[in-house]
Amino acid sequence: MGKMAAALGSVATLAAEPGEDAFRKLFRFYRQSRPGTADLGGVIDFSVSHAAHGTGPGAPKVVRSQLNLSSVSDCDALRAGLQPVSKWQAYGLQGYPGFIFISNPFLPGYQWHWVKQCLKLYSRKPNVCNLDKHMTKEETQDLWEQSKEFLRCKEVNKRRPRSLLEKLRWVTLGYHYNWDSKRYSAGHYTPFPSDLAFLSEQVAAACGFQGFRAEAGILNYYRLHSTLGIHADRSELDHSRPLLSFSFGQSAIFLLGGLKRDEAPTPMFMHSGDIMVMSGFSRLLNHAVPRVLPSAEGDSLPGCLGTPLPADLPRDSVVEPCSVEDWQVCASYLKTARVNMTVRQVLAVGQDFPLEPTEENKRDITAEGSCHLDDDSSHVKRARFSPDC
Repeated sequence: MGKMAAALGSVATLAAEPGEDAFRKLFRFYRQSRPGTADLGGVIDFSVSHAAHGTGPGAPKVVRSQLNLSSVSDCDALRAGLQPVSKWQAYGLQGYPGFIFISNPFLPGYQWHWVKQCLKLYSRKPNVCNLDKHMTKEETQDLWEQSKEFLRCKEVNKRRPRSLLEKLRWVTLGYHYNWDSKRYSAGHYTPFPSDLAFLSEQVAAACGFQGFRAEAGILNYYRLHSTLGIHADRSELDHSRPLLSFSFGQSAIFLLGGLKRDEAPTPMFMHSGDIMVMSGFSRLLNHAVPRVLPSAEGDSLPGCLGTPLPADLPRDSVVEPCSVEDWQVCASYLKTARVNMTVRQVLAVGQDFPLEPTEENKRDITAEGSCHLDDDSSHVKRARFSPDC
């Protein structure tokens, strides 16, 4: 308890020092933090007892979030690989209305499906990824097939070149986000995955957002040295609908700030299977990921990923079987990586995209939309994804 109070006190002092804005200072602090030390003493961990949280100076109080238990049937939850909503552990933070943190509501083994989809299916064409800028469509058609043997041999030959999956940093789904203009458009769309749409609809409904439509997804693929720069997600045209975030693999530190960067953010752990929902006031808050944390046991998987996906799946489940061979590839990848899926509704019901501006009427677009992963650990000030990745 004393270590936590000391950590919170030192972090609060750091944020109050003149110079860089408070968010940037704490981003740098946690980027350079040392796992297993007092550096992380003030980071909220929703997976453990919450009696001690919120007692330090300036720390927000953790509260239980009320879910809509009748909006998702146990059958539909099972179809998506989720526990009954009545068993979910959902939390909020005082001072952050609309923020909901759900601590791993997945049934044992069912995370395997979503990890496999991120690596094997969602990375395929016609979906868009960072590698498209430097490679032909044929070369990036099926990253899984080109990478699986490399990853299976990873333990044998750690000096081998990186596979294409290991070079993957982001994939976009549905309405494809334009990283240059910070916009979505009607003409840049491919069908959104039906299984991910169903999962997202159940989570949104449980949080009070019935009728949520999964229209766009950004998948981020983190290595241990990756960060996600400070940003707010403002590019969607309907901000009344929530932003859903699903985490798999190694744990990370997530910073949730305010509307301005001079407001010190609140740090929290994201573990495999955790889900975050940002809605209402919290929908447009600044946030970032300064650190992916290596496993304390070295190259190993989180314990929740050790249980296999059941062989006998419900007949109407959106979850598909995962072979032992496929999971070997996924497990090899996740021992030093993390995958995050964010799902958004872009348009309100009945809303259309505005007409594209002509060249002479185009205005400069500010960098306030979603942010690229930064893979260069020596340049923590950079918020953009390195062009050579």
